[in-house]
Amino acid sequence: MKRQYAARGELTQSDRQSFVSIAGRRIGPGEPPYIVAEMSGNHNGDINRALRIIEAAKQAGADAVKIQTYRADTITIDHCGAEFMVKGGLWDGRRLYELYEEAHTPWEWHEAIFEHGRKIGIAVFSSPFDATAVDFLENLGAPAYKIASPELIDLPLIRKVARTGKPIIMSTGMATLEEIGEAVEAARGAGATEIVVLHCTAAYPAPPEEANLATIAEIAQRFDVVSGLSDHTLGTVVSALAVGLGAAVIEKHFTLARAEGGVDSAFSLEPAELAELVTTARIAQVAIGSPAFEPTRSEEIVLKNRRSLYVVAPVAKGELLTEANVRSIRPGNGLKPKFLDTVLGRRATRELAFGEPLDVSMVEGGIDS
Repeated sequence: MKRQYAARGELTQSDRQSFVSIAGRRIGPGEPPYIVAEMSGNHNGDINRALRIIEAAKQAGADAVKIQTYRADTITIDHCGAEFMVKGGLWDGRRLYELYEEAHTPWEWHEAIFEHGRKIGIAVFSSPFDATAVDFLENLGAPAYKIASPELIDLPLIRKVARTGKPIIMSTGMATLEEIGEAVEAARGAGATEIVVLHCTAAYPAPPEEANLATIAEIAQRFDVVSGLSDHTLGTVVSALAVGLGAAVIEKHFTLARAEGGVDSAFSLEPAELAELVTTARIAQVAIGSPAFEPTRSEEIVLKNRRSLYVVAPVAKGELLTEANVRSIRPGNGLKPKFLDTVLGRRATRELAFGEPLDVSMVEGGIDS
């Protein structure tokens, strides 16, 4: 029976898919966020630059580099019609075929790219855009697959990827709730057991006010998947905030230097920015914690700085405790200040010295706490 994804709260915690694993790296709640550096077309047609991007991503602390596997002929056709022209945005006026011809990563580079990632210790995987790309990537030992936002509605492609048995990451840019549900169902129906769904705003760059980061937790709740963000906003703020809202995976476009150009360079991070993202995302993840209403371990050493009741003038045995000899001051070794009205007017059970913290045994009749 097909799952119904429109209602909230139908999945119990035990039903939910909590974790996936890519190249031995565990990904999910409580784990450090998995940071994917998207190379896309930022290699600028130079394989040596592509290899340097992988090295820079590794040095910045990213967990993986993602490339794209297509040819202009496998993603579109060489046509000059109006519908094959980009209208608006970063690539306004470009012809699709020419844009993809410039941006694609040559298939003859792939083996060297995958090998370089293995050599330096960073995962490399790809977005296939047709069935032939999946077969090609399987021969290279791809550890995972990414379905790009425009391909989320290509259910045959999703089923093809799912049948590899590898983890599958899917971006949701432009997608409706129904389309996301169909994609998840297609993946599961073809055998996928490790699924990550990335919330995405498919604009280049994306305005922060359209990020709608609340969707990340909603995706995990509705679809029983690990969720995250494919982020096309400028900078790192939105990505770090997404981790604080539950994103287990963050994908950002990455380049060596925006000034060197490239089809995606305008909204890509540079190495120092990627390193900043890795650091802030991990801080955001550990900062989430859990609801806490008692002193933390690091606060224990400053508990003494709280106020408490102290003897501020000598008191004889049997003498009344008054505002002249008992006050609320720092440090916090005496009775809590809330007991001040209770002890005032009571008698001392013994002689009290200046500077003693007041405790229950000093107050005639005791105190009901």
